[in-house]
Amino acid sequence: MTLMGYVKNGAIVLDEPVALPDGIAVKIELAVYLPVAEEDTGPSFGERYAEVLGKARSLPEDAAENHDHYLYGTAKR
Repeated sequence: MTLMGYVKNGAIVLDEPVALPDGIAVKIELAVYLPVAEEDTGPSFGERYAEVLGKARSLPEDAAENHDHYLYGTAKR
């Protein structure tokens, strides 16, 4: 069951009322939803990192698929 809500004065307030028995255990996972800007005024991801795009040379052909192997020594896929 997923319930949505918000925090008000340090307490969790659910969007929809739900009857839960006293003493029931619950698990709360935070999902922070940031408001979406109406107008994107900053550079795109590609624009921000344009100077480093395509700089990697002499990588193994399977570097993308097996990056954990090359970084951490895990088994190849």
